[in-house]
Amino acid sequence: MGDSTLIQGRYRLLDRIGRGGMGEVWRARDESLGRRVAVKCLKPLGTQHDQAFTRVLRERFRREARVAAALQHRGVTVVHDFGEYEGVLFLVMELLEGRDLSRLLEDNKHHPLPVDDVLDIAGQVASALAYTHDQGIVHRDLKPANIVRLADGTVKICDFGIARLGHDVGFTARLTGTGIAMGTPHYMSPEQIGGDEVDRRSDLYSLGCVLYEIATGAPPFDLDDAWAVLVGHRDTAPEPPRRHRPDLPGHLERIILDLLAKQPGQRPQDAREVGRRLTADRTAPAPVASLAAARTPEPVGARAALPSWTRGITTGVKATGPRSAPPDPAAGLSGDWLPRPAGDEATSPAPGGRPAPAPEALTALARRHDAALGLGRLGRWTEASELHRAVAAERERLLGPDHPDTLASRYEIAFTLTRTGRAADALRAYKRVAEARIRTLGADHADTLAVRQEMAYVLGRLGRYADAHQVYTAVLAARERTMGAGHPDTLRCRHNLAFNLGRLGRPEDAHRMACEVAEARARVLGAEHPDTLVTRYEVAYALGRLGRWREALETYREVAGARARALGPEHPDTLAARYESGICLGRLGRSAEALALYAELIDDRTRAQGPEHPETLRARHGLGVNLGRLGRWQEALTVAREVYAIRERVLGPGHPDTLVSRREVAVGLGW
Repeated sequence: MGDSTLIQGRYRLLDRIGRGGMGEVWRARDESLGRRVAVKCLKPLGTQHDQAFTRVLRERFRREARVAAALQHRGVTVVHDFGEYEGVLFLVMELLEGRDLSRLLEDNKHHPLPVDDVLDIAGQVASALAYTHDQGIVHRDLKPANIVRLADGTVKICDFGIARLGHDVGFTARLTGTGIAMGTPHYMSPEQIGGDEVDRRSDLYSLGCVLYEIATGAPPFDLDDAWAVLVGHRDTAPEPPRRHRPDLPGHLERIILDLLAKQPGQRPQDAREVGRRLTADRTAPAPVASLAAARTPEPVGARAALPSWTRGITTGVKATGPRSAPPDPAAGLSGDWLPRPAGDEATSPAPGGRPAPAPEALTALARRHDAALGLGRLGRWTEASELHRAVAAERERLLGPDHPDTLASRYEIAFTLTRTGRAADALRAYKRVAEARIRTLGADHADTLAVRQEMAYVLGRLGRYADAHQVYTAVLAARERTMGAGHPDTLRCRHNLAFNLGRLGRPEDAHRMACEVAEARARVLGAEHPDTLVTRYEVAYALGRLGRWREALETYREVAGARARALGPEHPDTLAARYESGICLGRLGRSAEALALYAELIDDRTRAQGPEHPETLRARHGLGVNLGRLGRWQEALTVAREVYAIRERVLGPGHPDTLVSRREVAVGLGW
């Protein structure tokens, strides 16, 4: 291939922009559509390969191309076309105008990237991996050179050139002929090195390697000898990143080290969990012991290992104390719990003057804490609450009432109380945790702000919107002061404040603030990030409250379309946006369209959530309302009676939804 080559009469090669193990990448022009593209040409095979090998490689390339072409996510490079030209296999992809992370580090003289950039890149890559893993696709060669940051800040994963469907195991290892699966040594997972089964958690390990490098300036095992690098990944615990970069937030270090666990089962469950921890999504930052302490102790050479529970205990100052320099946007993630010198674990007292507990006991508690979190994810909130209470009591006995682990358990107790409808009890529990964190960490510490924000949320649930407004306003001011206006946690607080303004009867203010947050989230997280879409959903709600139903409908439809692409057409959030679109159609007098929408929505809700799920019943209720608006009263009455009977049985006679259905029956009867 050379300059001006015209592939299949359509793609004209202009100049070569990259070369790798699989072949070359060219800047090209799509003559049919008049656009610039990138064309990846597979390296021509020489005579040393037999025909069987060539056939296998060709088939693999085609299969990978089909898989890559099916991926549609803003964080994944788009594949437009693929084929074969004069014996050379090629992929046609979108042309990215930006720098890969390898080049970014090189241009930065291998100095670490700013913390804000590391967090931004980590969040975007985690979002893209969550999407691809949901499709059953594992990248297998995630590295800085395969991650590109565009001029507008968008981050894209490139070259799913060795990606395969998750169940297709062992193919690449056979192709290498070495017993080691394809991958780049500095970023390979231990299971990949050992030739074991590889799943999404291997990509998470590679992500940990990438984040380690961009956060410190060097990969976790920065050695010239490839074998030494592989042995390091397999057998050696990495140096904590903060030893190379003391200003790195402790929260980020914990995430990186969790990703670099040797055993796949000891890493975060999936990329979505990584994203949640990075953005502290409606939960406190990862508890000190909840994720890190549960893993088996790993060798660290001649250096004595600290007990596992001290992994997350980081140096720092109270957020209210004096600072010698302006704070890093994420500096509040570190606390003032000081680690003891290595080797003194057995005799040094824990905070509060009590003897240090046995690491085994703390590891067992961390596992029980994780088990309680798992019960919550399954919706078994009562059981989760009981287990969190037991762990909290034991942690208080061993570590003291103000230890971060104890307070993390108390925080989770409050969260379970919210989920079981005990908002008043949850508020009291959150208040106790907030007081303890203010006392030990400072009023502006990230953990303190997280629990105060939950207090505001519960106040809203209790209908105390004015009190919630005061707390949200105070937390927002602290977040802007310590983290910056564009930090994801700050934007989440502003979103909640906008939501609360609507409930205070201030729809104009709610709409204005929601629009500002949506714009900021699109800029920071991406236009189709779930958090951005949540805020756009709130924008649509505020438009409805203002009577601007046509604009609300347009916004809800855009949100529904974006959620269908990012989350799937039957994801509850996608279905919720479609439901609200039906409300708007009804308000606009377009009841026939609303009727058709609700009929489809009922089928989708029933399939996804069951016929008696509250949201399925809401869709059926909407169907009945619009039947009445169309004058089809007998059908409307039948639907209203059916929904009322199910709601009374499932939700109870006094539930607000049941009472709404009862009223709808009365309307159908002409009362």
